[in-house]
Amino acid sequence: MNNAPYHAHIYYQLDNRAVAEAVHRRLSELKESGGISPILFVGQLRDYKAGPHPMPQFEIHFTEEHLSAIRPIIEASGLTALVHPLTDDDLADHTSLAQWIGASLELDLTPLDPPGMNKGVARFGKTDF
Repeated sequence: MNNAPYHAHIYYQLDNRAVAEAVHRRLSELKESGGISPILFVGQLRDYKAGPHPMPQFEIHFTEEHLSAIRPIIEASGLTALVHPLTDDDLADHTSLAQWIGASLELDLTPLDPPGMNKGVARFGKTDF
């Protein structure tokens, strides 16, 4: 399914926030210009743990068909990212269906929604946490 919804969570340490800011700016500019169409949403830089994410991160929303254009931008940054589809199974999205760019991180799986109740689906393209 080419137009399946996807998230990428791009992680950073506070001491390399400038790198994250640059990637965030680039993705935001591409969203606004339609350079990668459609990046549907670029979330806020979160300088703290949020949800299952163990360190600062921001998320972007896009469809699967644009993963091949977005992935090289994330890879070039040198930052770690979790890339996953958005289905009705939040746990599977963040584990068995997920792909890592860079070294994988241990997620806190306790805040994830139970299967069949993924609140992220309603937020897709609109908002992050």
